[in-house]
Amino acid sequence: MPGLLKTSNPALNAKTFEGHVAVAGEAMTLQGTVNKTGFLLFCASATAAYTWHLVRVQPESVAAWMWGGLIGGLVFALVTIFKKEWSPVTATIYALCEGLALGGISAVLNTAYPGIAIEALGLTAAVTVVMLLLYTSGMVRATPKFTIGVIAATGGIFLFYMIDLVMGFFGHHISLLYSNGPVGIGIGVLIVIVAALNLILDFDFVETGVHAGAAKYMEWYGAFGIMVTLVWMYVEMLRLLSKIRSR
Repeated sequence: MPGLLKTSNPALNAKTFEGHVAVAGEAMTLQGTVNKTGFLLFCASATAAYTWHLVRVQPESVAAWMWGGLIGGLVFALVTIFKKEWSPVTATIYALCEGLALGGISAVLNTAYPGIAIEALGLTAAVTVVMLLLYTSGMVRATPKFTIGVIAATGGIFLFYMIDLVMGFFGHHISLLYSNGPVGIGIGVLIVIVAALNLILDFDFVETGVHAGAAKYMEWYGAFGIMVTLVWMYVEMLRLLSKIRSR
């Protein structure tokens, strides 16, 4: 699950840019980060389209591609986090892997709930635009209290998922995570809100890197961090919509 990579975005934290300041040559820019975020989204979309198509023509082979994407995404996310200077390569591979997983997941759910994938994609895009507008207008800023609150909430969700994962090994799950009742849907809405608020922290960390004169390759790392949040939010949108549709 992409959300398991999140603890107030481990890819972008307060010490992200330490030791990665440009010494010579070009430094990190906001436009460069935006461009690279777009490129990573394109990569994820391309591989997602492949597994989406595969569900229709060769469904028996999709599971292998999905699991390969999930595991590969996790591996390359961790590599990117610990080796930021490799991010121009590893962030791209991460996006390609996540696309494989998301395409398969989206196609399977779309078969059960027609139109759910485009709805989740549209909502994720709309929320991202709203968060960006709120941030750039100054209406919402990553103040210390705001940051601590989002970190605490995200950490709590992460712990919630980890407990559910461990329980799954013994054939049990936290029922509220999968319930389509009012409480289950409410939890889903809350998780989506927390994921959206993480975008504010992501934007702030990228802006901090630009002002700090971070190395050029940190544009890729900043784009990767935003990508992690977007993947998480999209998956949570799918989960929430599937709960609502199944009522």
